[in-house]
Parts: sequence; C-alpha cells; structure tokens
Amino acid sequence: MKFYSTNNKDLRVGFKEAVFNSMPQDKGLYMPEHIPHLDAKFLNNLDQYTLPEIAFRVAQNLLGDDIPADDLKAIINDTINFYAPIVKLEKNVFVLELFHGPSLAFKDFGARFMSRVMAYFLEEGEKQLDVLVATSGDTGGAVALGFLGVPNTRVTILYPKGKVSHIQELQLTTNGQNIRALEIDGTFDDCQALVKQAFTDKELNEKFRLTSANSINIARLIPQTFYYFNAYAQLLRQGISKAVFCVPSGNFGNIGAGLLAWKMGLPVEHFVAATNANDTVPAFLKSGVYEAKPSVATLSNAMDVGNPSNWVRIADLFDEDLDTVRQLITGYSYTDDDTLDAIEQLSKVDNYIACPHTAIAWKALKTYQQEHAADDTAGIFLSTAHPCKFPDVFKPEIAAKIEVPAQVKELEKKESHAVSLGTSFNEFKSYLLGNA
Repeated sequence: MKFYSTNNKDLRVGFKEAVFNSMPQDKGLYMPEHIPHLDAKFLNNLDQYTLPEIAFRVAQNLLGDDIPADDLKAIINDTINFYAPIVKLEKNVFVLELFHGPSLAFKDFGARFMSRVMAYFLEEGEKQLDVLVATSGDTGGAVALGFLGVPNTRVTILYPKGKVSHIQELQLTTNGQNIRALEIDGTFDDCQALVKQAFTDKELNEKFRLTSANSINIARLIPQTFYYFNAYAQLLRQGISKAVFCVPSGNFGNIGAGLLAWKMGLPVEHFVAATNANDTVPAFLKSGVYEAKPSVATLSNAMDVGNPSNWVRIADLFDEDLDTVRQLITGYSYTDDDTLDAIEQLSKVDNYIACPHTAIAWKALKTYQQEHAADDTAGIFLSTAHPCKFPDVFKPEIAAKIEVPAQVKELEKKESHAVSLGTSFNEFKSYLLGNA
C-alpha cells in the first residue's frame, strides 16, 4: 500500500517511510492511497473471529504486502494481547473498555503496534531513531511503555506542566533507560507545536532521525480501527447488528480510526464526537466555520486540544464535503460540571465508575439517543482510560470503589525525572542538540 500526504495527493510513499517520517515536509498527514472494502463474508461473520484475527485481517488489507503475513501476525500477537470487552449497562447502552492494556489507556493499541512496527523496520547499523511525542495525558504513558527498552530508539515526551494527573505524570517520568520526559510550561497545543516544528527544522533533521509517536503517525491510526470491528463482533454475538459509536474526542485520532473502519465496510449507523470545553469540532459541525482555538484546561485533560491535528484526515476521508460529514457525525461538548454530573449519574444508576473522558462520552451518547430514538440500535461509548488515573476528580465515596491495579501501586515507588522547559522552540532545539 502507498500513502499520500493530505496536502499533496501526488506524493506516494511506502508504509515504512510513512511510519518513520510520520509527517511529510509539506505538513500534511499520511493517508492510504485507497481504502479497501472488506469482503461481505468477513464482515457478516465478524462474531466468529477473535480480536487478533480481526486485527490481522484489517491490517493486512490496509498494508498489503508491506509486512509479510507471518511477520504481521507476530506483531499483532505481541501487541494486541489484552482484551477490549463491551459491557452492557442498560438496554442499548454499552461501554467499550479500552483500558486493559499496560498503561491503562486506549492508546496502548496504537503505541504498542507502532513501536513493534518501527522495531521491525529498523535494520542493524541504522541511525538511532529519535521518537518525539507530545501528550495531553495518556499518549505519553502508552508510548513510553511501548518503546521502553526497544533497541536503537530514544523517546522524548513533552507534556504540559500541571495539566496531567499525578499517575499520568509518573507514567511519563519514571521509566529511565531510553525514555526521557520534558515538562513544558504551557498547554498541550504548545507541546504539539514544538514537536511539529522540530520535524520541519533542517538542522534537527540532519542531526537526528526524527519520527513522531503522536496520532499524526499512520501506524497509530491503523490499530485503532481494530477495536471498532471487535466491538461490533461482540454485538453480533448478542444478536444486535446496528450500532452507534460515541467517542470522547481531543486530537480526533480515535474517531478518525472509527471513520476509517466505516470506510472499510464496518456497518456503523452514526458516530458521536464528544468533547469537553475544547469544542472546535462540534462548533464547526454546527456553524460550518472551522476556528482553531487555544486549548483550555479541563478535568478530562487528555481531550484538552484546541486545534485537533487529525481533523484534516477526517476532512480528507470525505473530500471536504461538510454535508456528508454532518450526516455521519454529530458533535456535543460539555463543561466540567456536566462531567462531574455524568460521573455521579453513572455511579448511582449503573454502578459504573468512569474516568472523566468516558463520562463525557456516556453523556453525549445519552443525549444523542434521546434525540434519535431507535429500539433496534445499540449505542457504544468508548471508555478510554482507567478511572484510577484521575483520583482527584472523584468524590470520596466513588473513589473508594475504584480498584487500583498493581502496576499503578508500583509506580508510586519509582523515582521521577523530568526536565523543565518553556514554550520557546529555540530552547527545545537547544535541549535536543545539547543532549544528543
């Protein structure tokens, strides 16, 4: 499969180059030159396949022969080795739990797959791979664990000072080895801007072999399609064949993967994009005017993105046709008060404890279902992180019910290391050059 830039459809590169270069020099994002439609027999019988079997079939269709079948199976079996169940809360309301991986966040799917793909393509004697990643919370932890100890790689994580939870920060700063953390005195958007500028800086690119682990990397997007197909397979096992997916959205890579799955033939009725106060996309869907905004800090910090990078991929999927996008995607945004109310309602009514991102998705799904009643259609909202990562959000009586996994307790025993920087690109560049 060849991949083109969203800013230049005449550009064609192979999967390896798209993964390692992550962002073309024209500042577009890579997309597959054509999107394969999976055969009807496979789609109609998804319930007969396991998650790794589904992942292999989807990946093989997207990648062609870029990775031989046996090698691709090995990568998938090594990375997608945890479960992602749908849990029924009430009639036509299911939660897709994506936090059962090592870092307790949905980004384990993308980060682990990407790290193994990069390690697979790295050849002995090649220049060290320098992975830059900006995080608003969960990406950094997933990438850190995905790349920890991978030979000939080094990961530099940029995170906004005071805007990630304590556990998230520990996941970023306690790894050592080939993982280093930079605490940026700014927002996630500032972190993301520094990473993007680094990729277009001539001196840095001559000195280092740079790549990104953010969702701008196509190797992050592809594995996120897997759990949409797998969730639908689980619905089929319950005799349900119509589904709406509600996705908590920040940088819009997660819902972008769902839309890619839909393009590949997954029969999804509708998508709901649920955001916090950073409502750039819901506002665009209402007004037709796209206005990037400075991000604002919220309780659902992983979604604090004012200018989502992956929206250009979604626009590209639909050839910039806003009417078609509006037919398939509805957007809702919620305040922190709404988030806290949703957490309390979920705990009280369904005895389910949700992280703030997940709670927003539940609230948006319920709103959509009230506006679009359909007895034969299941609503699935995505739970993107384990609630234990956000202990300060919950009331004591709810927090007391959270089961803290063993790996989180181990984090508390580790020493934290981070370098503090401002938002100046020159300062960031000097750090990279001075710590080569």
